[in-house]
Amino acid sequence: MRLDAVLFDMDGTLLDTAPDFIAVCQAMLAERGRPAVADQLIRDVVSGGARAMVSATFGLTPQDEGFEALRLEFLERYQAHCAVHTHLYDGMEALLQDLEKAGLIWGVVTNKPVRFAEPIMRQLGLAERSRVLICPDHVTRSKPDPEPLTLACNTLGLDPSRVLFVGDDLRDIESGRDAGTKTVAVRYGYIHPDDNPDHWGADAVVSHPAELRDLLDRALCGC
Repeated sequence: MRLDAVLFDMDGTLLDTAPDFIAVCQAMLAERGRPAVADQLIRDVVSGGARAMVSATFGLTPQDEGFEALRLEFLERYQAHCAVHTHLYDGMEALLQDLEKAGLIWGVVTNKPVRFAEPIMRQLGLAERSRVLICPDHVTRSKPDPEPLTLACNTLGLDPSRVLFVGDDLRDIESGRDAGTKTVAVRYGYIHPDDNPDHWGADAVVSHPAELRDLLDRALCGC
């Protein structure tokens, strides 16, 4: 496997963003005099976006009265506090340093809107290191469509077959596969308890960024 670049999904793959989502949800409950919910309840539905998290937090459906106001409040609060507790996953900084030392390009392809993604990358000191950041704002169709991965490869001037895309959702694997990249699914991300990354058809599945480092080491040395 000859590689020129590694692209990452953001939430649940490169970064553990759940702590900030959880903090926003719990604050909204507290201000309404309602008891906190289990953090894991929110973490389990992060991949479903704001609607899923608000639904889990307040026990409402998007059709219920007042739901849309809560969703908009959630987004406003999150924009103001989107990089307070967010951090790289354990082992990810070492992986990024290894990629940079090896002369490999790395970047981010996410379904997270640019108004959240860019500030997070800046505040964590990753914006100047990442060679590309593709968000839904940059395309007409988000993952699982291949358009975001295709745009990332075109922006970098790379053949997709020499690019590896890493994600924690079936949508990531489908997007990468249809764009022609190699794919890796991670087990440590925001995966619903009923889902299983081993069934997504990725080229490889890892449980920790250190395993991804080993996989890349073998690929680069031809082992």
